[in-house]
This record gives sequence, C-alpha cells and structure tokens, in this order.
Amino acid sequence: MANIGFIGLGIMGTPMAGNLIKGGHTVFTHTRGDTPAVLVEAGARPCASGAEVARQADIVITMVPDTPHVEDVLFSPGGVAAGLSKGKIVVDMSSISPVATKDFAARINALGCEYLDAPVSGGEVGAKAATLTIMVGGSQAAFDKVKPIFDLMGKNITLVGGNGDGQITKVANQIIVALNIEAVGEALLLAAKAGADPAKVRQALMGGFANSRILEVHGERMVKRTFDPGFRIELHQKDLNLALTTARQLGVSLPNTATAQELFNACSAHGGAKWDHSAMVRALEKMANFEIGQ
Repeated sequence: MANIGFIGLGIMGTPMAGNLIKGGHTVFTHTRGDTPAVLVEAGARPCASGAEVARQADIVITMVPDTPHVEDVLFSPGGVAAGLSKGKIVVDMSSISPVATKDFAARINALGCEYLDAPVSGGEVGAKAATLTIMVGGSQAAFDKVKPIFDLMGKNITLVGGNGDGQITKVANQIIVALNIEAVGEALLLAAKAGADPAKVRQALMGGFANSRILEVHGERMVKRTFDPGFRIELHQKDLNLALTTARQLGVSLPNTATAQELFNACSAHGGAKWDHSAMVRALEKMANFEIGQ
C-alpha cells in the first residue's frame, strides 16, 4: 500500500480519490475549499497545502481544470514542488497543454522526481465506476510503479510515449468525442423533426454500425433532456482550444473540430457553459427551431 497525494477534488477527482482509498491506500488530499465529507469519512487525510501533500506522499496526483491551475498547484509558493524530495512521482491527470506539460515535466525532473501526464476519458460515470481510459506519457519505469494505482481508477491504461504524448492523445480523444456528439445530435434532430420517435430511432441505431458510446449515453441525454454534467461544455471548449492551438502550431487544418467548437460557443452564449457537453445539440436545435422530443 502506498501513500498517495490527490489534489483537485471536483466531479472527477472525488470519486477517483475514493477508489484509491477503497483500494487500501492512504490518501492525502488538498483542494479548493474543504475535502468532501464523503472522502474524510472514508479515511482521506486533508492537508493545508500542496507542499504538505508532497511531503506526506510518495506519489502525488493532480486533477484540476486547466493548464494554469496545474502550474499553480505544482509551482506556486507552498505548491507541490516545494514539498518534493528525490524519487517521488508527480502524476498529472488533468487535461492540459501538451507543450506546457513538457515544461512542467522538465522542472519536476530537475528536482530528482519522475513526471507522468495521464489524462483520462470516461467522465463522471467512468470515474465513479473506476473504468476510466488513461493515456500516459512518461518513462516506462515510472509507469510501471504507478500502474497498480491506475488500475484502481481505470480499465484501458496505455503508456503512449514520453511526456506530452498522454496529453496529445487526450486532445485527439476530445476531437473524436465532440464530433460524435455533433453527429448523434444531427441524426436524432433530423429524425425527430421528420416525426419519428427519437428514443426508438436511437434504440434501432444501437443495433447497427452507427452504435457508439456517445449514442448510448449522450443520445439518451438528448432524448430525455438531461443536461446536468457530466462533463461541462466549458471544459470541452478548453480541450478543443488546445486541439486548435496545437493544430495551428503544426500547420494542420481541423475544420470539423472548429465547427464543433463554434457549436459549443453558441451554447455558452445562451448560458450553457456549465451544461453537459451532450447539450451541444441545443445549438443545432436553435438553428432548426425544433427540439428533440418536442
């Protein structure tokens, strides 16, 4: 059993940390506000700062919203770096810039510690069920040490390559997810406007080649109008911004990714930044002046 630090206890981080406690590990926590009572009752040990977490833990996991948050958690006064000693491992499971990740890794390596970027896919459902897909960048040695811990949080766990490669894999994942949400939204909207029952259309499509996890989970959200997150639109916007920024740097055109981002932007303009990302369909519905299930 290991001493593990976990920083960032939001929608994803709380169940992920809970699964580590269930696995028998001692988990030292830090987050904005207080550590959730459910974790304290399970045995989490709250700490006053990231530095204190790093002093107590052998492996420190961060799970925060965006690149500046990771930098602040790691390198601000009282941050994780201030409490590290040689041989410890920092694992960032946030979804952030691949370029910044390489810089963060170099700065942690300079302290005699290993760094893994290990973003996840699977949302709140996967975090609670410990079925997350985990895409890892870093050394084989560090990956091997942390793999048993990853196994408590996910099912499909892959060492993709060096630092930054985990993050670029997550960017690719978010492109695929966004475009699938857009496709499912268009299909169900068309079917509903034509007079078909969208719930039955979805059921029929799930038996064919068009079936997908997005059709299964988010198609149901669209039909039932359940747009509580989940995974917030504003976070998916952040991920697609990473995709489009990286694409510009590499001279790559991502036209459909740009379209998906504009649909998310339209949702945000209508007050939907905190809707579940399946609510992208609402932007399509506005253009059609028709709602699925209307």
